[in-house]
This record gives sequence, C-alpha cells and structure tokens, in this order.
Amino acid sequence: MSLSIDTSRAAASARPTHVRWDDLVALRPRQVALNLGLSAPWLAGSLWAAQQDLYWLAMPLSAAFFLTALRQAHDSYHASIGVPRRWLDAVLLMLTLGMLCSTHAIRHTHLAHHRNPLGEGDEEGGWARQAGWRALLLGPLFSLRTHAQALRDGSPRTRRWVWAELSLIAAAWLAAIAAEQAWLRYHVVAMMGSNALVGFFAVWSVHHGCDAKGVFARTERRAWVNRLTVNLLYHVEHHLYPAVPANHLPMLASRLDAAAPEWTLARVLGPQKTSASLRQARHAA
Repeated sequence: MSLSIDTSRAAASARPTHVRWDDLVALRPRQVALNLGLSAPWLAGSLWAAQQDLYWLAMPLSAAFFLTALRQAHDSYHASIGVPRRWLDAVLLMLTLGMLCSTHAIRHTHLAHHRNPLGEGDEEGGWARQAGWRALLLGPLFSLRTHAQALRDGSPRTRRWVWAELSLIAAAWLAAIAAEQAWLRYHVVAMMGSNALVGFFAVWSVHHGCDAKGVFARTERRAWVNRLTVNLLYHVEHHLYPAVPANHLPMLASRLDAAAPEWTLARVLGPQKTSASLRQARHAA
C-alpha cells in the first residue's frame, strides 16, 4: 500500500464530509502538460542569464524555478501531478537534479507530516513551533533533518533512492567546484539558498500558531499572492484533501469557504489567530 493512499485516509478522518472534492481530482491533458513543464522555462532562463553574467536577472528566475519545481514535487508526493504512478520516480529524479535536494527524502518526511500533522514525530511540521526568525535563520538545519529522517525511518526502497540522489547532488557540487563554469557554480549556490528557505516558506508560514487538535494549517485568499506562489498557500485545503492537485485548489477553497468556513480562519498573511481561538472556532461550528 502506498504512502499517498495512507495519507489520504489520514486526512479523511479529520476533513469536513459535506464539502465536495472528488470531482477536482482529475486533470485534463493540457493541465498535465502544464504541470510537467511548469518549472522548465524558469530554469532555462536562469541558467542563460547566469551564462551572460546577468545575475540580477538570474536570481529572480532561479527563485521562480525553485518555487514552481516545489509545486511539481509537492503534487508528485501525493500522486496528483497527473501522470501514472510508475512515472513518479522519474519526475522526482528530474526535480532532484534541478533543485539539488533529494525529493524522495522529502516525500518521505512530507507524507509522514500528513499522517499526523503537527503531532508526535512530525519532523517537518515541528519546524512551525520555532520562532519565525529561528525558522528562517536555521533553514539549512531543517533541510538536513528532513533528509536524515528519510534515511533513518524510510523503507529500504526510499533509502536507496535517497542515497542515489544524494550521490548525484554531490557529483553536481564537485562538478561546480572543478569546472570553470560560473553559471554552474551560481546554480549550485542558488539552489543551496533556496533549499535553506523551504522550512520557513513551506512549513513555518503555513503552520505557525496552529496545532494538531484544532485547525492545523493556514490558507490565503489574496488572489495576487496565490498566483505569485503558484497555489502553494492553499495549505489547509491541501491537508484536508491531498488528492486534489494544485490546479484546482482555488475552486476547493471557495467550496470550503462556503461549507466549512471555520477551517479557513487562519490566514498566511493578515491578522494572526492563536491556536486556541482556531480550535474553539472549529469545535463551535
């Protein structure tokens, strides 16, 4: 039985039963193509700009690449990117080569996070208990801890994938050191910096002030923010219905607002509610 199936069942035990979501799982061929190619133009653009020594342009393009690749990886963890499951390992491997992090390791820790969000043993979600400045400053430690958890607790298959990906990442680092190619060195440094921000952006920002007994994730409703972050901040929606791809999270959010608004009180931006007030609102609904 796959971890993604277990994750969906864990979410089902907590989610509102009167919100329709199953019609949002399927993707059209055009959407699948979009999902698979989402990050490629940004990567190509950033590498071209770095080759031209246009680092002022390369940096925002690298940020856009990492953000869109993060969405691709995230949907792949839950088998919702639109490709058959037998292709998911290949998709994750390609993302590993671009992002320079072991996506198979992160899949393990991320699915463990979904099985018990913010609960005992949640290595990923535990980062949200940090103060914001610590979550930002200690970002490299978060990346190391999530990889270590996969190597420690992952299945033999997962550990094999993680070691293989870490070997490829090490080879990329060595190539960047040995080769006289500034663009390659730039990309390695840019991805190291991007990975160091994941704990703050992808965990702390969407879980701080929440807890396992109440509303365990935040969401966002500013349209321009959600477009800029490629729908990654519809996080409580994602936790409640992880089979729904990022393409359809805006529609899911509108349904949740209408049918179960107590779940969408906690926002990523704007007034911050405490975990106690969120828990009270959820149980009062």
